[in-house]
Amino acid sequence: MFRKRLPPSAARRGAQQRSAEDAVPMGMRIAGAWSWRILVVAGVGALLIFLVIQLKLIVIPFLVAILLGALLVPFVQFLQRHRWPKWLAVGLAEVGLIGIVTGLVYLIVTQIIRGFPDLRDRSLAFFEEVKTLLLNSPLHLTEAQINDYLAQAWDGIQRDSQWLLSGALSFGSSFGHFLAGILLVLFATLFILIDGKRIWAWTVRLFPRAARPAADGAGRAGWVTLSDFVKVQIFVAFIDAVGIGLGAWILGLFFDGFPLVIPIAIAVFLGSFIPVVGAVLTGILAVFVALVYLGIWPAVIMLGIVLLVQQVEGHVLQPLVMGTAVKVHPLAVVFAVAAGGYLAGIAGALFAVPVVATLNVIVHYIAKGEWRENPRPTLQSVLRDE
Repeated sequence: MFRKRLPPSAARRGAQQRSAEDAVPMGMRIAGAWSWRILVVAGVGALLIFLVIQLKLIVIPFLVAILLGALLVPFVQFLQRHRWPKWLAVGLAEVGLIGIVTGLVYLIVTQIIRGFPDLRDRSLAFFEEVKTLLLNSPLHLTEAQINDYLAQAWDGIQRDSQWLLSGALSFGSSFGHFLAGILLVLFATLFILIDGKRIWAWTVRLFPRAARPAADGAGRAGWVTLSDFVKVQIFVAFIDAVGIGLGAWILGLFFDGFPLVIPIAIAVFLGSFIPVVGAVLTGILAVFVALVYLGIWPAVIMLGIVLLVQQVEGHVLQPLVMGTAVKVHPLAVVFAVAAGGYLAGIAGALFAVPVVATLNVIVHYIAKGEWRENPRPTLQSVLRDE
């Protein structure tokens, strides 16, 4: 066999290309290889985020349904293991969910309507007392200066909370959108409970054949993590609500009653699903009510109760019951909630942590090759892998 000779011009061009490549340092080649891959990944991620934001009226109900499914599927399976018919177990889970949510909404709305006029009057009276105290203080503030400071503070609050307001408006800009979202959540949750396994099997078949074992195992690991996260988050939120609500009620026994205890407890329960931010906001609400109704020292005591409950949650409950599989570093939680809120408002802040926790487990599972030895992961295996 004779090697085919290249024309002299082609040989010269090949030599020039090799010399040009040799002139580039190896570090620059590696940096270039990393750079274009990072750009591709970032581009795909940006496109995905753009599509999610554009289709938020569909994506948000779907994500809510996934969270509810992660909570209710183990309950339905538990009933089926105890010889309940599947249709009855699914119906009980769906109807029970509707009943609990409706009851909480009715309770908090009626309590707020009943107590809002008094809260408004007390707040205005407290504001006038503080204003009078500042006018007579050694600071020698004038009423015009106080009004100017208040206007600047209000402008800052409006500017900093613009993402929150926009998220609230985008989450339900009209009653029709809100009602459609509720119906989508109910239907999607129902089908996840009825036919979730077949839906997942169809999703896995969308991947190339060689990638299906990894995709299936990673999805199962993510589902295990998400299920545990939702259950633990509900438990932690319940403990927060009971702790702060009970503390407010006991505080009221010594100061002629603490108003709006039930709405505050429910607000703490709901706010706990937004880590860090929700706990801070609901804690401020409880302290504000104590300050307006009871005075400065009861407000200080209420602040101590809120901090105590949050410290017990953060340093005892979370590490004890959540485990390492769904544990995300607090710094990552803060940035995830901030980024989610900036991109998608309240909904983004709500889904930020479960999405990050689930993706963390999925990437870890695939990167370590666990799908080769552990194609059907359980919570214990996920915890051990972490």
